[in-house]
Amino acid sequence: MSTLRAPNPDHDAPEGFEYFPPPLAPAEPGPRRTPAEEARTLLAHSRIATLATLSEDGTPWASLVLFGTCGDGAPVLFVSTLAEHGRNLERDQRGSLMVAAPQRHADPLQNGRVTLAGTFSKPTGAREEEARAAAYAAMPYGRTYAKFADFHLWVLDVERVRWVGGYGVMGSDDAAAYKAAEVDPTYPNAQHAIDHLNDDHADALLEIARALGGYTDATAATCTAIDRYGLDLSVETPRGTAPSRIGFAERVETADGLRGATVELARRARAAAA
Repeated sequence: MSTLRAPNPDHDAPEGFEYFPPPLAPAEPGPRRTPAEEARTLLAHSRIATLATLSEDGTPWASLVLFGTCGDGAPVLFVSTLAEHGRNLERDQRGSLMVAAPQRHADPLQNGRVTLAGTFSKPTGAREEEARAAAYAAMPYGRTYAKFADFHLWVLDVERVRWVGGYGVMGSDDAAAYKAAEVDPTYPNAQHAIDHLNDDHADALLEIARALGGYTDATAATCTAIDRYGLDLSVETPRGTAPSRIGFAERVETADGLRGATVELARRARAAAA
């Protein structure tokens, strides 16, 4: 089950305050990745996380760790009982991991991040072999650590997912949704696509914002994110700056499919404006 919130924070704002100017023409926001898809995609391309465990006196303990990922998305740790988090897990297996996306904005809180909460366990049998391979792939000295008796493998059984994509953009998912979610195949090419659109196709982005985003008074548009479902724009208007989500005609299924999807989007925008 997914829950997702659009950019509409519930802050106690002053009277008359607008977070951003609304579209001037009707526009349906495009689809986006679910929190579970965001989490699976981010973890598949990351290996550094903040681990939260419970100390002996019950206080939270945060640590920087390396992690691998099993085929079903379960994070894998290889930690020593010389570390406090290792001792904490031996005593209480509840914990969570926070993984942050690479910083793309001047304000770090505008960048995506995901928190996975659940229960850790020491894998056995085939699961142990899978977890060990994932740990070795993520940790340069994993095979060396394995020679020491104080190091142990732990796998997080994910029970809850919380994704935050920036101010007021957030959502939650459960264990079933997380296991069923796919990794977005376009993720490795996303930043190149963003740079290419902004550097070489600013005119097309402006047409898209006006014709498909409903911002008929837009003066400029910048692509801030892109994925298999569509792209996010930052739209400049005389009324201020606004975010706009534009969906592709079809979900992109291949790593190199973003170019075709954005070309189709530009054609659709031109046809709508004609």
